[in-house]
Amino acid sequence: MFYRPETKRHGLPHDPFKACVAPRPIGWLTTMSPEGIVNLAPYSFFNAVADDPHMVMFASNGRESYGPKDTLRNIEATGEFVYNVATWDLREKMNRTSAPVAPDVDEMALAGLTPVPSEIVKPPRVAESPIHLECVYHQTIELPSNDPDARNAICLGRVVGIHISEDVLTDGLVDLKKFKPIARLGYHEFTVVETIFKMIRPRA
Repeated sequence: MFYRPETKRHGLPHDPFKACVAPRPIGWLTTMSPEGIVNLAPYSFFNAVADDPHMVMFASNGRESYGPKDTLRNIEATGEFVYNVATWDLREKMNRTSAPVAPDVDEMALAGLTPVPSEIVKPPRVAESPIHLECVYHQTIELPSNDPDARNAICLGRVVGIHISEDVLTDGLVDLKKFKPIARLGYHEFTVVETIFKMIRPRA
């Protein structure tokens, strides 16, 4: 089959685009408003994009019923955020934080999660998550939007602090099998890292 995305004439029950680019890490991001209100939200367009220096990105698409999404607005206002790895054990709590609640609602409290202070930035970390990346805002790249009332943007952050629980290390290496990170697929589907294999890059 072939279709042009702008026509949406794919003949399928749902747009298959997100299912074609999968799995995608979940950017479970903690931010804080200028007034000190904590926000925690998952983003399915998230990834690490550079190693030296360490950089991450997420894309904020659309809007909530009350207006622009809190995460990007908070980051641009305060210059800080935290990435918390979403795991198999935390899947239901992560999903709870995706609810479109008002800006004055603390999603961490809503989901029954425990905030712990960060070392460098002001937004707290999710204590139950085994890995956190403290980040400072680098840049926003505006993207085209098919909805004139909805912002579509990529936010880039520089990682300035990394927390790793000793419980997820094996012989000094991060052991994904110990915490089983989850990732987003298409539709309402997710996946979990359970099978890992190794390949060595060939020499020229």
